[in-house]
Amino acid sequence: MPTNPIMIPRASAQAQTPEWQRAWARAIRDPQELLLRLQLDPALAPGIASGHALFRIRVPQSYLRRIRPGDPRDPLLLQVLPQAAETLEQPGFVPDPVSDAAAMAAPGLLHKYDGRVLLVTTGACAIHCRYCFRREFPYGTFSGKRDWQPALDYIRSDSNISEVILSGGDPLALPDAALSELRSLLEEIPHLRRLRIHTRLPIVLPERVDDGLLSWLGKGRLQQVLVLHANHPREFDAPAQAALEQLRESGIALLNQSVLLAGVNDDLDTLCELQERGFAVAGILPYYLHLLDRVRGAAHFDVDEFRARQLHTGMRSRLPGYLVPRLVREIPGARGKVPVPA
Repeated sequence: MPTNPIMIPRASAQAQTPEWQRAWARAIRDPQELLLRLQLDPALAPGIASGHALFRIRVPQSYLRRIRPGDPRDPLLLQVLPQAAETLEQPGFVPDPVSDAAAMAAPGLLHKYDGRVLLVTTGACAIHCRYCFRREFPYGTFSGKRDWQPALDYIRSDSNISEVILSGGDPLALPDAALSELRSLLEEIPHLRRLRIHTRLPIVLPERVDDGLLSWLGKGRLQQVLVLHANHPREFDAPAQAALEQLRESGIALLNQSVLLAGVNDDLDTLCELQERGFAVAGILPYYLHLLDRVRGAAHFDVDEFRARQLHTGMRSRLPGYLVPRLVREIPGARGKVPVPA
């Protein structure tokens, strides 16, 4: 005999939803709203619409507040603004620039480098960066938790694997209970030593760093490293700083990786301030400065290698060594990130 469902009042359901999920739900997904909120020239509308048709926008309110209204060249805006340039076919810019498909060892599990694997935990992300190298990744071929078991079996079968990297999308887009359970499952594999989490959420959606996240992050047998992703010093606003300080107090190691992007951070002052600000805020150490992965639709962000080397040389002369990220590119089939020579 069926039982009557328990009806939860709307207010109670909202109270049970973490604030970060409510903040995420308020993200801008309508190009016209982005145009109006930022007081941009209506003449930009056709280009925004054409780029949005290929890769839909998502901009959290907390990130929107850091963008200068009325400035179409604002470096934070350029990271999230669809443009007509995304529709232009450019030689060498392809759907899978880093050959993720060829490295798929199990659903959602990429095995490219010795000793470590990358688990694509979700296709969800709080912000849609226009240069994302996985903007055409086939997330629909697997879906989170129900596909973890084949990945876990693969990891268990290879005793040379000592580190698992959680990626996406963004792994912190998953609920804390799911992430905590995944960490526990990985800890049962005896040859694993480290868990690395690649995330942009603490930067673009600071609400994500709450008691629920801090209750499991940095805990357990596996040594944990959090690799953040900030490209411009203005991304470290006051709410982001507060969130990052909480992460530092949790005892987890914090690194930052950036992408070198034309119009966003391809000048020496910006790059140096980015490293200085991250370290001052939460002791974040620079990890990588990536040359752009040549994904289709992102050619307008490309910075040529000669300019990249000039900028890196300038950083080495201006910053202490521990604040200079490694300048790298990803080459399909290579055994690791490939350093760009000075």
